[in-house]
Order: sequence, then structure tokens, then C-alpha cells
Amino acid sequence: MTLAQALTVRVAATEGPYRPVPVEIPPGTTRIDVAMAYAKVGDCIIDLGLLDPRATAFPSPAGFRGWSGGARDGFFVATDDATPGYVPGPIPAGTWTILLGLYRVPPGGAEVALTLRLDDAPRPDWSPEPVADVRDPAPGWYRGDLHCHTHHSDARGAPELLHEAARLAGLRFLAVTDHNTTTQRRYFSPRSSREIVFIRGEEITTAEGHANVFGAEGWIDFRMTAPADAHRLAAAAHRAGGLLSINHDKPPIPWRHELPMLDCMEAWQSHWFTGNWISLARYDERLRAGWRISLIGGSDWHQPAALAPPGPLGLGRPATVLWLPELSEAAVLRALRAGHGYVTEGPDGPHLAVTAGGVPMGGTHSGDGDWTVEAEIRGAAGDRLVWVDAGGTVAEQEIPAEDWIARLTLTPPDRFLRAEIVAAASRPRLEAEFLQALAGRSLPAGVTHRDIAAQPLRRALGNPIYVG
Repeated sequence: MTLAQALTVRVAATEGPYRPVPVEIPPGTTRIDVAMAYAKVGDCIIDLGLLDPRATAFPSPAGFRGWSGGARDGFFVATDDATPGYVPGPIPAGTWTILLGLYRVPPGGAEVALTLRLDDAPRPDWSPEPVADVRDPAPGWYRGDLHCHTHHSDARGAPELLHEAARLAGLRFLAVTDHNTTTQRRYFSPRSSREIVFIRGEEITTAEGHANVFGAEGWIDFRMTAPADAHRLAAAAHRAGGLLSINHDKPPIPWRHELPMLDCMEAWQSHWFTGNWISLARYDERLRAGWRISLIGGSDWHQPAALAPPGPLGLGRPATVLWLPELSEAAVLRALRAGHGYVTEGPDGPHLAVTAGGVPMGGTHSGDGDWTVEAEIRGAAGDRLVWVDAGGTVAEQEIPAEDWIARLTLTPPDRFLRAEIVAAASRPRLEAEFLQALAGRSLPAGVTHRDIAAQPLRRALGNPIYVG
């Protein structure tokens, strides 16, 4: 038997980021279908999601049944299947919540029409595939991407396509971070291999900023309504065994919540010329204030419906490179927390491994007197190695060869020391490749041609080594 119900909800621009719409689900229901319609005119975007009766106020540890943001106007959840972004499984009787996200509502408000259809036809139960706990025991430097999306949120491509794209790019680990959902794990968690290890991810997505959670057990509630809720978000992520990382802290989506206890910060998202000098400046500000946050990068790649050729705006650009005693999810999470790595422009970008008195990136140099620093560099001949502390640039060196080890003695740095590779000889080629990849489209993120001419083009960023 199929039951249908129509609801009309009036939302206002002043009522807050979410409007819960309670609906009663009777016993025996095996499938729920929801469709939404509203006038998509002007500045009006309404997001869509679903919570079951277990859900509590933020931060809820349970009850999440799906989120599609503004990417879909309808979904279904059944005992055996669900729309991408939604969780199949048992459908308990009781009060469920259709969650409307009031991302953009015009001053006069908006009318949202909801259609609810319930079905009780017999269906099998759904059970997830077992998670693959895979390790490559070889120690070394491993390259991966920590920020990408599938059609489980707002990309068009399926997980299978993203998997193949990662394989073609030569990535060894991948965090798939669909917006406010973890349902992409149905595909990825069982499919880690010694070739590619998948890291559990979720992008916490709000109008006031985005953050990735890595390695958490289960879903992390995203429904922050006050600036201080960021601290509760961080606590929930850490209780679940995860790491928290602020994403793309630059226009058009800077972080405007309070700054919680962070493990990482995405200081480089997509191509360097998409405004990443702003994120890097904010990262350095936090280091100067005494924070110890691991620097990471991610492409924010939204997998298209077909495989795309590699390019400066593709998957793995930039890549985060970590020193791992083995390739496994646990090893990746430990290295991210410790800062044992660097970010480079892509899967084939320059290598940058820095030590100070034998202390690796992410570590603390506690010795007195001058610092003896060393940087192992590959793939950046003719570019420049720049050394930075809390006061700014402390030294620069030309990179004379494709395979080179820089050695330098420095006076003790101010609070921290990190290294970066800045394009010199390679700049004309890299700049031309970026502009060509835009294929006539306007520059992203409010960047201007004057910005491109004025800004140094970073090719690699090392994590800091801290003082004392």
C-alpha cells in the first residue's frame, strides 16, 4: 500500500539555518520518498535532508539518514537501498524529520512544497560490506588527496569513476569528503587495497565555513547554529576518533565560526592561483599565535560524469605527501596529526623533505644555538627554496639541479621554521597551463589577473618545525 501526503512550509530569511519538518512514519513502512518544490528565483537555495527518530539536538550521535544539500530536490530511503547521500536500513515507526537547510532565502521568505510517499511493500534488509583494513608494509613518502566529492553530494560522478581517476593519477591514499554525509563509504570502505587506501571522510558544510573530518567512526553532525558550536563539533569529531581540518579559509567561503581545537588546516585548495595565498597567510597567523596545526592540501575535486584528462585543476592537485612507516588509514591519520609531510602542486609535483638538526617536519627543535637545516628537493631546478619563520622570509636559495639537497645554518628562528618552493624558471609554463585549463572561463574565487602577476607561485609547502 502506498500513502501520500502533501505539506506546505513557509520559511523566512530570519529564522536560522535549518527548519525541521516533523512527519509521522507508521509501523511497517519499508520505503520513504520525499520530493521538494519551491520557486528557484533570485537568491533562493533550499537544502534537503532526513533524520530518523533517534536524532537529538546538535550534536546528535545518531539518527542521520541523509543529506543532499541543494544538489537534489528529492530522495528515497528504503530498507534495502537509498538515493546517494542517504542511508538505507530499518525504518522505525515514529516521528521523522525532513530537514530543510535555509542556505539562501529572499527577504520576503519562500514557500516550500513537500510531498511524502510511504510504501510498505516487502523488501530485503540492507547490510554493508565489511570494511577493508589494508596495509602496504613498505615505509616511504606517499601522495594522496584529502578533499574530493562524488554524486553522494554535489558532484555528478559515481564513486567508481572517482576510484578510477585516483588510480590514473597515481594517488596512494584518498579521503572522499562528500558534504555532510558519509554514505560514499558504502563503496569506498570495502575497497581499500595496497594500491589505494581510502580514508574515511566527511565535509562539514555550513554557510559560515567548511571543515573536513578524517577517520571518524560514523557520521558527525553538521547542524551548527551558533559560532561557539564549532567547539562542540571538534569535540564530537575527536570523540569519534577523527581529526578536524578547516577547509579553504579564503573567499568565497572563509571560516567564520569560532576557531575550535584543530588538528589540520587546508592551506592549499585546488590550483595555487585560486587565492591560496590568503589561506596560507591565515595559517601563518595561527602559528604566530601559538597554534600547532598541521598544514595540508586538497583538490576539492568534484568528479564529473565522465573521466576527465589530468590537468592543473584536477584530482590530486594539490597532493598531500606524508612520510609513513606503512600505507594504512591509521598511519595516514597519525602522520596528519603529527605534520609529517608537505603539500605539492600535484601527483608529479616537486618533492620537499625538511629536517632541522635531524628533527622532521611537524617536530620540535629543542636545541640551543644556530639551527642546521636540510631540505631534500627533487623536480624544481631553477626555482627557489624559501625559508619562513614567524617574522617572514629568513633565507632564499636557488635550486640548482633536479635532485638537490640544500644545507644551511640559520640563527634560531622565531617560533617556527617552514620551507616552500616558489616557481622561478618554471613559472611561465605553470602560469600558461593554468590559464589554458580555464578554457576561456573567468578566473575563480574572485582572483584577478593583477593578483596572478603579483603573487609568488608556490609549488610546494613544508610543514613547520617548531621552536622549543
